[in-house]
Amino acid sequence: MVNDKEKNFISAVVYVRNCEKTIRNFLSKVNDTLSKTFAKYEIICVNDASYDGSAEVIKEFGNSSLSCPLSIVNMGVYQGLEMSMNAGVDLSIGDFVYEFDSDVIDYDLSVITDIYYRSLKGYDIVAAANNSKKRLSSRLFYRLYNHSAKTQYKLATESFRILSRRAINRVHALSKTIPYRKALYANCGLKIDTLHYDAINDLRSRRDNINDDSRYETALDSLILFTNIGYRASMILTFVMIFATVGIGIYTLLVFALGHPVPGFTTMMLVITGSFFGVFAILTIIIKYLSLLVSLVFKKQRYLIESIEKISK
Repeated sequence: MVNDKEKNFISAVVYVRNCEKTIRNFLSKVNDTLSKTFAKYEIICVNDASYDGSAEVIKEFGNSSLSCPLSIVNMGVYQGLEMSMNAGVDLSIGDFVYEFDSDVIDYDLSVITDIYYRSLKGYDIVAAANNSKKRLSSRLFYRLYNHSAKTQYKLATESFRILSRRAINRVHALSKTIPYRKALYANCGLKIDTLHYDAINDLRSRRDNINDDSRYETALDSLILFTNIGYRASMILTFVMIFATVGIGIYTLLVFALGHPVPGFTTMMLVITGSFFGVFAILTIIIKYLSLLVSLVFKKQRYLIESIEKISK
């Protein structure tokens, strides 16, 4: 029992998508943990266009079991994890903000407060990550991303995290819209740490086995936006075409000099190889310009909120 509770105001932003059977238990455990440690806090549930009874369960829990302010952000249409969490964090007012990307609890509840106390030691962003083996697709993505991106910190799979208000302000100064939060967090110039824990159950691995197309779309968007992998691929293809062009050109000239080529063969082959080289060179330039334009395009607000409901006593 904590008698002298922490005076910092805390916001907990929770992503909700069709989890009516599990969200009440999650909110109950998070609320109990926060109430024992913090004097004042709020919970923000971002309902990403759920088509089950998730919103009703949250409302019922807020009216019957909560003593802290509860906000339900109802997204107008399905937005995905990143845009939905942006909306929730934008609404938060806490000195520190927890980001719960899912309602899976595979950790001891003490980890929730552990990352807060870790942040007080000079870290503006502290994440919690389990030590279990990650999915092959996740390992491949992070290896490719970390190899291609110029990040101050390496990205890895995380369960949830806490951010200081300074970190949130810094990230929003970098971009008005955050298409992939972890990438901007890693490049915001503030100190980041990760607290590792041993999973107490396999709920997360079972949840991860559920196919989520938005996850793969986010991964692809992140590689395009935050790495130079597209530009590097086009450069490699351009050099391949250069060598192919030179080889075919030499072969064409040898046929012309030593053999009996079909009339027009030499000219046609030189034109074709030169054209292919020119196309790939132009594509390389275009991709470079597009990479610059993309950084400007995503600096606008893109999420759509239908309504915000506040429950307080």
